[in-house]
Amino acid sequence: MNPTIVIAGANGFLGRYLTRYFTLAGKEVVAIARSREGWSGDGMFLEWDGKNQGPWALALEGAEAVINLAGRSVNCRYTKKNRREILESRVEATAAIGEAIRQCKVPPRLWLNASTATWYRHAEDCPQDDWLGEPGNGFSYEVAQAWEDAFFMEATPAITRKAALRIGMVLANEAGTVYDRLSTLAKRGMGGAMGNGRQRLSWIHMEDFLKAVEFIIQDTTLDGVLNVTSPEFPTNREFLEMLAGAVRMPLQFPVTRWMLEIGAFFLRTETELVLKSRWAQPLRLKDAGFRWHWADPGAAVNDLMHRPGLEAFFKISGSRSVGAKAWVPVPNR
Repeated sequence: MNPTIVIAGANGFLGRYLTRYFTLAGKEVVAIARSREGWSGDGMFLEWDGKNQGPWALALEGAEAVINLAGRSVNCRYTKKNRREILESRVEATAAIGEAIRQCKVPPRLWLNASTATWYRHAEDCPQDDWLGEPGNGFSYEVAQAWEDAFFMEATPAITRKAALRIGMVLANEAGTVYDRLSTLAKRGMGGAMGNGRQRLSWIHMEDFLKAVEFIIQDTTLDGVLNVTSPEFPTNREFLEMLAGAVRMPLQFPVTRWMLEIGAFFLRTETELVLKSRWAQPLRLKDAGFRWHWADPGAAVNDLMHRPGLEAFFKISGSRSVGAKAWVPVPNR
């Protein structure tokens, strides 16, 4: 088996970290993206347009795993044009990878396709696990469902195990991400409860996200839909209080819905990203034996304060400080 890990959408937020992680773990990594902008510089880079076959498809031959993260960012206003691009970019990239796998003489052993925890309904009453969770509604749910339909309907060889990852908010101290924006608000005293503050947050520390992906690659019994989140689910109010403590700014002003609407308009984003209650329980990962290093949200928030950016993240792993070249994945706990 070719030990190669192929990552489509490798120049995005999650792609950069996964590319660096598997490279440092000693894997051969092929990074696929529309452009080199944002690429971490690790592994071999191949360009694609996200929908047509090309030289990039040869990298899938006999690969250990293909990880598809490709898709336009949802951190934007949901205009008609943006909605179309968000949906089409995900479905087309998934279809292109499915076709490439079918053409392989030796198909990859695993295909992981990103999905999202927003597939589930707004839930303040009970968690939504990956066996019995209830579907949501609206644009975000429709995108998630179309994305998963495109993935599971691709007729791939039986040898290729397939899993859709319903990912929560992945936290890393990276510019432009959820963690960065919320911590910036907290530093300015504007990090109080958003809306009623009761909405749950499905999140995961970047280190646990990386370890979870590696765990799924190694555990050949895991397929289908998998929630990739932390097992602890603070409310929006609770999480922001932890963040305020981490930045040592305990006095925070609450942010009402109408204030969020105005802010979202000027930031060219949508209030759903912070107002929807995402309560996705990672039951299958837990039952399979995965253990989180950063299950406690308060500890996770404090840890990330000291790990700004990609280079610092891989230089410091919790209390373990090691050089980036010597860094290896922390054993699963």
